[in-house]
Amino acid sequence: MEHSEENMKFWLACETYKKSASRFIRISKAKKLYKTYIQPQSPREINIDSPTREAIIKNIQEPTQNCFDEAQKIVYMHMERDSYPRFLRSELYQNLIESLQLDSHT
Repeated sequence: MEHSEENMKFWLACETYKKSASRFIRISKAKKLYKTYIQPQSPREINIDSPTREAIIKNIQEPTQNCFDEAQKIVYMHMERDSYPRFLRSELYQNLIESLQLDSHT
């Protein structure tokens, strides 16, 4: 509902990426992460600052296991400070809590 699922998907994809042991697989996954989430106008472009984006572009040819760490931290902060609190206040979540409370009393 928030149209911020790209943040969660990016964060999870970074966790998978970090576990890539092979250099070949890491390069392939890094390019896919870039094309999907980092590249301007990409299908699921995440909201990160220009210096972070530029650092990723610079490192994408020989990506390390932590070349997306800064972007991942920024995305986590967005979720923690914005998306998650809104979700907790949402009608959907409030209805779920209410129904769980009713179920526990029966």
